Amino acid sequence: MTTSEQASFDDLGLSAPILKAVKDVGYELASPIQQASIPVLLTGKDIIGQAQTGTGKTAAFALPLLSKVDVKSKHTQILVLAPTRELAIQVAEACQSYAKHLPGFNVLPIYGGQSYDIQLRQLKRGAQVVVGTPGRVMDHIRRKTLKLDNLTTLVLDEADEMLRMGFIDDVEWVLEHTPQDRQIALFSATMPKEIKKVAEKHLDNPEHIKIQSKTSTATTIHQRYWPVSGLHKLDALTRILESETYDGVIIFVRTKMATIEIADKLNARGFNAEALNGDIQQSARERIVGKLKSGKIDILLATDVAARGLDVERISHVINYDIPYDTESYVHRIGRTGRAGRTGNAILFVAHRERRMLQAIERATKQPIEKMEMPTINYINEQRVNRFKNQISDTIANGDLEFYLQLIKSFQEQNEHDPQLLAAALAKMVQGEEELLLKENLKKKTKSKEWDKDLDDRPRRKAKDKVFSPKAQPLKEHPDIKMERYRLDAGHKHNVKVGNIVGAIANEADIESQYIGQIELYEEFSTVDLPADMPDEILNILKSARVAGRAMSMSRIGDMDTESKASAGKPNRHKGKRSNAHKRKAKK
Repeated sequence: MTTSEQASFDDLGLSAPILKAVKDVGYELASPIQQASIPVLLTGKDIIGQAQTGTGKTAAFALPLLSKVDVKSKHTQILVLAPTRELAIQVAEACQSYAKHLPGFNVLPIYGGQSYDIQLRQLKRGAQVVVGTPGRVMDHIRRKTLKLDNLTTLVLDEADEMLRMGFIDDVEWVLEHTPQDRQIALFSATMPKEIKKVAEKHLDNPEHIKIQSKTSTATTIHQRYWPVSGLHKLDALTRILESETYDGVIIFVRTKMATIEIADKLNARGFNAEALNGDIQQSARERIVGKLKSGKIDILLATDVAARGLDVERISHVINYDIPYDTESYVHRIGRTGRAGRTGNAILFVAHRERRMLQAIERATKQPIEKMEMPTINYINEQRVNRFKNQISDTIANGDLEFYLQLIKSFQEQNEHDPQLLAAALAKMVQGEEELLLKENLKKKTKSKEWDKDLDDRPRRKAKDKVFSPKAQPLKEHPDIKMERYRLDAGHKHNVKVGNIVGAIANEADIESQYIGQIELYEEFSTVDLPADMPDEILNILKSARVAGRAMSMSRIGDMDTESKASAGKPNRHKGKRSNAHKRKAKK
């Protein structure tokens, strides 16, 4: 199935409350995958949606399914399987946003690493939509704490990623424990043969929708990103605006309210900014755009909808304060700079959980986005002091100070203050509550996670054919970190692969893959090297976690008795390359 021009969401058959929420978040036109999928899912038919990450797949299945949800019933009606806790949380948040006008609606993300008690209480309360990672969903089904008797739709989100991480057996198990008459929506960027087999076995005459990515960007645009915490975006934005040499700037945010709030805060910090959003009348819009073109303002805060059709030659920078919902929106945003052969600059703020969208943008645009160097505090403070001194010089040069000279002379005669002290007091009055110099805090705040955006190039060691050893091997990338060897009750005879183990540990215990060391597969069990002194609560999570459908029962090798160690024997050599699962990195 193919699509031509983008359609309005109003024309796709969504319910009124969902349409209202769509407009609230600023969506206007459906992306190709949304346009093709929504009508099909509304009919209840099974679907295979093949499109790259970042094309709007979450809305493609969430909007139509939420349009059909029965909020009067607290039973679970929609189950979404996602490969990572990060994606599970992201999908749950999106569902909550789309269902904001559905009173009585609940969505619950369930994943490893979170307390069972919290999830059990929420499941008991009832959630029409459950979004979870395969292992934790399996556990709840087994415990009978997640009941699927009233399930109407099962969504497999990023099925190829679940395959890559070794979860395909878990996915099949879940499929077999859902009602036979449920609708299935399978979304995947690629269609490996294993995914095709799952589709052939479990889907009923599905509609296959394949969207080709046509996204591209101008080579005249210098693209950079900055990993930042949402709480400290404004600090980072301020620092960038103070250090970059720019002409005109458009800063994109997601909501109308954000355009106003951030414009006000920037103005309070001495910048010249205005907001442009869908609530602004046409006459006011023309006035604001005119001021941007003429240079009366330099910074425009805008939503995607409000900026449509905006064409201002002097735009040297586009800053994505909020990451866009899809890759096409990103391309449209940054296309407002670097025009007519000029060099433009695009800067993207990326929170830790949004790094997948960064990768999607890079894939879609076929261009790497480099991590920018944030200017130092000393540099910013030097710039501020120089500007302050220049303002004083300019004010003196412009004259017209007679009234103020007489006022100060009178004040000094009455109070006999030192002239320098008097000048310092006036300077502080002018500066107001906003301190002139930055303090050493942004570096610490944004340092948070130096996560590696390139998750696809990290080599791994192969297991060596040697007699069992309780001694862990040091990490090549982090030799200073003390490692400890752990044992888990799953080996070759249980059809466990290295990728299964890495995926399970990364997802269930939230341990970044760079800290998962050597893995050796034996016939009856396996060993894995992890950082020493791992908290007991993390070990307890891994004891109950499952790998390829089997409980890990993980334990420290140092805690094993002598007889167990002696009977360990030799590992079977793991031949060939390891699964790509180890290349994924879970949020720590």
